[in-house]
Amino acid sequence: MKDFVEELKWRGMIHDMMPGVQEQMNKEMTAAYIGFDPTADSLHIGSLVQIMTLVHLQRAGHKPFALVGGATGMVGDPSGKSAERNLLSEDVLQKNLSGIRKQLEQFLDFDCGDNSAEVVNNYDWFKNFNFLDFIRDVGKHMSINYMMAKDSVKTRLETGMSFTEFSYQLIQGYDFYWLNQNKNCKVQLGGSDQWGNIVTGTELIRRKSQGEAEAWAITTPLIKKADGTKFGKSEGGNVWLDKDLTSPYKFYQYWLNSSDEDSENYIKIFTLLGKEEIEQIIAEHKAAPHERKLQKTIADDITVRVHSQEDLEMAIKASGILFGKSTAEDLVSLNESTLLSVFEGVPQTTVSRAVYDAAENVTDLLSEASNGVVFSSKGEARRMIQGGGVSINKTKVESPDQPVSFDLLNNKYLLAQKGKKNYYLITVE
Repeated sequence: MKDFVEELKWRGMIHDMMPGVQEQMNKEMTAAYIGFDPTADSLHIGSLVQIMTLVHLQRAGHKPFALVGGATGMVGDPSGKSAERNLLSEDVLQKNLSGIRKQLEQFLDFDCGDNSAEVVNNYDWFKNFNFLDFIRDVGKHMSINYMMAKDSVKTRLETGMSFTEFSYQLIQGYDFYWLNQNKNCKVQLGGSDQWGNIVTGTELIRRKSQGEAEAWAITTPLIKKADGTKFGKSEGGNVWLDKDLTSPYKFYQYWLNSSDEDSENYIKIFTLLGKEEIEQIIAEHKAAPHERKLQKTIADDITVRVHSQEDLEMAIKASGILFGKSTAEDLVSLNESTLLSVFEGVPQTTVSRAVYDAAENVTDLLSEASNGVVFSSKGEARRMIQGGGVSINKTKVESPDQPVSFDLLNNKYLLAQKGKKNYYLITVE
């Protein structure tokens, strides 16, 4: 067995841990769990730290449990938040749970013997647990003083806190107790903002078992970017693991655009590369930072594991079209979703098939026929084409009188380019 705690330490992935947990995990295969928020049917890269923690756990020979909060999703977690989360219906939760399970299967092995990963849903043990039983069997073990001392409670008292939010730590604590008693789960893992809730779980286990059961906690640091902006956010919001919500191209670009300082942390946290290999990559990057070897290594590695090798190759081609020396063949090879993702935000116009077919030449097409979006006049179009500054689908237009006989991308798009950086997407339908 590998030393799980030491692996996390050198990767910078430990914030707090209880005494004795490292000894326990070096003694025997130990089950541990992390809770995931089911408020969407996809996880985002903010969840990747916890996913990678479970990956390292399993690689070290231990058994990972991923708890998706079907019950707690109906209540909402107040930790560090200024307001309660929206409460979700059971139908929405089931859809979300299914999507999250599918994503976890890309990282964890669910069929490898004793330490196979498992997904559990706390709705299964809460659905028949009535309120009176809960306050009798759980609430009596935790004092108000103990609960009020938690930072997640103290920070909310000034702005107001509902009983629902206040009781959340008891619910999460009971999750740990249930897993401890029914699945022999001895460790809860999570972000540092969850420390208070996790410790409530270890305390509940100790009190309800009268000291006979063992339980520990380990938390990871919350990732902060060097420039102060929030990790996992882009201009379009969350960077999701679902390609329908964040395209592989945009996903790839997020990591590729990381700062050098952030990338030195990311390569340890988000890849499975070993210590010596990482140190070598960092040294090579510092010797030639303009080549961005560090960022490319991370972007390649994570894009393949979250999506696929094919998606990575498509993302690299797409990146070359905007920022590198790509070819017409690269452009033609892009699928429709990648093409639209790359050129989201560039000026676009739609031309009917009849107007497209009737265009006399490329000058006509890029001016009047395309509603003046590319060129406001035929004269302007003609002058720039004669100067060699216009391309269609990455192929230079040689003459203002060139006929309109282009192969449409995905049978419906043309990419016009003025100069080096001005792109226009024409949809023909």
